[in-house]
Amino acid sequence: MSAVLAARRRELVRATAQRSLARRRLTGRTAQAMCAVAAVAAVAPLVTLLYYTVSRGAGALSWSFLVNAPTPPTIPGGGISTAIVGSAEIVGLALVLAIPTSLLAALFLFERSGRLAAGLRFSADVLTGVPSIIIGIFAYALLVLPLHQFGNLAAAFALAVLMLPIMIRADEEAMRTIALDLWEAGIALGARRGRVARSVVLRGALPDLVTGNLLAIARAVGETAPLLFTLATPLAAMTLLIYTDGTQAFRVAQETAWGTALVLLGFVLLLSVAAKIAAWRISQRAR
Repeated sequence: MSAVLAARRRELVRATAQRSLARRRLTGRTAQAMCAVAAVAAVAPLVTLLYYTVSRGAGALSWSFLVNAPTPPTIPGGGISTAIVGSAEIVGLALVLAIPTSLLAALFLFERSGRLAAGLRFSADVLTGVPSIIIGIFAYALLVLPLHQFGNLAAAFALAVLMLPIMIRADEEAMRTIALDLWEAGIALGARRGRVARSVVLRGALPDLVTGNLLAIARAVGETAPLLFTLATPLAAMTLLIYTDGTQAFRVAQETAWGTALVLLGFVLLLSVAAKIAAWRISQRAR
């Protein structure tokens, strides 16, 4: 009798285990399917954007399109060389303004704590969510009106303000990956804080610093609203050229806008890829 009860008990345990295993398998497959759907939904906008931009702008691309100066909308054969050079100058000047400031602010947040550090961190978080057009108005009121002229300086200042909170938070998080014991050990050995920050913190966090800064550059390159208030001509930046030519009724102007959009999109994608490659190479050398 006991043997029969033991056999039934084993069968009941086995059936319960099989039902539990089947339920877990069903749950796992459902979760995998949901993840696959979410991944497709996340990638679909990028793929659609790439396909639509390439299909509309590939016909305008040529070597003359990249090296020739723009022409009036009614005259074919123009290029975007001035817009490319202007965007490069503006972004380069913005980097000169933003990178040292963000590094110093991130080092301060890394080393210090208290109300001042908390206020700076909170300000950076708030500034991240400020619409870019408001930053453009701020640059217009601060530089364009007093100087009575538009120019690359005001545009670079607006982009630097736009990039600054992103860089500060990215640089701080990169520095947080460095063990605090290394910082304290360097100070305990008698090294100056600047030497420890340069040789230990910045060197160890360099891969993440490069990645964060390049992504901030990619964000600034595609901004248009700040440049509306700081540049006098749409020929001075690719984003303004896209906005101006894309809203015109001339077919040549619209083709130029799509071609410029494709060039700008390719540049942003190259920056994103370069950020990953640079971070990987720097981390490999550090090892």
